[in-house]
Amino acid sequence: MKYILDESWSNLLKDRFNINYKRELFSWLNNEYATKTIFPPQEKIFNALNLVPPDKVKVVIIGQDPYHVPGQADGLAFSCHNGTQQPSLKNIFKEISNEYNIPVSTNTDLTPWAEQGVLLLNTSLTVIEHLPASHSNEFWHTFTTEIVKILNELNQPIVFMLWGNHAKSFLPILNNPNHLILQAAHPSPFSAYNGFFGCGHFVKCNQFLTSYNLTPIDWRI
Repeated sequence: MKYILDESWSNLLKDRFNINYKRELFSWLNNEYATKTIFPPQEKIFNALNLVPPDKVKVVIIGQDPYHVPGQADGLAFSCHNGTQQPSLKNIFKEISNEYNIPVSTNTDLTPWAEQGVLLLNTSLTVIEHLPASHSNEFWHTFTTEIVKILNELNQPIVFMLWGNHAKSFLPILNNPNHLILQAAHPSPFSAYNGFFGCGHFVKCNQFLTSYNLTPIDWRI
C-alpha cells in the first residue's frame, strides 16, 4: 500500500532519514498489517500530519499510541472514531469545562481541533489490537522525534502541551524561545488529580496565541 503523507511534511522530512530507514519502516508496516490486526486503518496512519501542515501548526498535544480496541483509533491522539469517549478524553473535556465554565463535551472526534491547527500527535502511530504500546519501537520513536525537532525549529509561535512523563521526554529537544511549553500530569484517571485538573493549559494556550495576534483555539466541540 502507498502511504500518503502531506507534501509539505514530506518535503521537510525527506532529508532527515536515509533510504534504508524508509524502506524498513514501510516493509515492517506492510508485514504488520498483513499478519496482525493493526490500528488505525492504514490510510489513517498519518491523519494528524495530513490535517495540519507545518505552517498551520499552532498547538501540539502529544499522546502515546492509538487506541487498541476495534473501531476507535482515527490517527489523532486522544480522538476516537466510533463515539466512545475514553477516560483520558473525558478528563480533558472536564478541564476545558472548568476553565471556560461550559458544559462538559460528550464528543469524541477531535478533527475540529486539528482543523484549527492543533496537531494531535501520538509518538507511536500504530498499535496491535488489544496490545497497548505494542508498536512503541525505534521505527516510530525515530519518526516522531524528527517531527518534534522540525516543529521546534519552526519560528512561528507554537504551544506544546506535554501531559505525563512520556510526553515530557521530548523536553530536551524543545529549546526554541518562540514557543510556549506547558507541562502537566497525564489526563488519565490514574494521574489527572495529580496535576492535570487545574492546569489551566487551554486558557494559557489561547492567551499565548492571542499575544501573537493569532486566532485562539475554540475548544468547544
